[in-house]
Amino acid sequence: MANARMSAGSQSPKSSADELHYIAIEGVIGAGKTTLTKMLAARLNADILLEEFEDNPFLNDFYEDAGANAFQTQLFFLLSRFKQQQSLAQINLFQAMIVSDYVFERDRIFASVTLSESELKLYDQVSSVLQRNVPKPDLIVYLQSSLERLQSNITMRGRAMERHITPDYLAKLNDAYNYFFFRYPDCPVLIVNAAEIDFVSNPEQFEELVREILRPRTAHIQYYQPMRSE
Repeated sequence: MANARMSAGSQSPKSSADELHYIAIEGVIGAGKTTLTKMLAARLNADILLEEFEDNPFLNDFYEDAGANAFQTQLFFLLSRFKQQQSLAQINLFQAMIVSDYVFERDRIFASVTLSESELKLYDQVSSVLQRNVPKPDLIVYLQSSLERLQSNITMRGRAMERHITPDYLAKLNDAYNYFFFRYPDCPVLIVNAAEIDFVSNPEQFEELVREILRPRTAHIQYYQPMRSE
């Protein structure tokens, strides 16, 4: 991987869909990011990188008592995601396409919501060292959703570990995600109104979303309002 692609300094929009080699799908818990990642990777014949959240041995305890288990949960995620991101350094991203269901910096969003001030200071010291060696996506697709839609999706998929997620925690996380990705500096961001799209059941909406993702970027932050079904 060329050093230029590892740099966080470039902020200009991509001029062509041909330059999209690393796409990251992001969104709050329940936004549909992993589902879209799998669908998009299959559609584009791309390799896929999925977050390994189930490997975190502290996650169940965190959802039951966030205050007592937040720091070890976040630190495990940070190191696990860093190790996973290092696998991208072994791939020539100018010849292969990767679609991921997270960006490395997303862990800082969770940390800002769950950690105390002293814990966050220590977390940031570790994170700042690791982040220097993490490749940046060419494009982030941020699935922005409503609290009602997020809660509905979480309930529908019925993961046991997520049954302790409170509306207050979800609201704080949603606000933190919006603040972060509306100002993300390191690559173009496409913000999708995910509360108004059904890319799973509606093939036309999915194909329109794919076209929007591959469209040349004309601004660093862009918004996409899905077409409505007839």
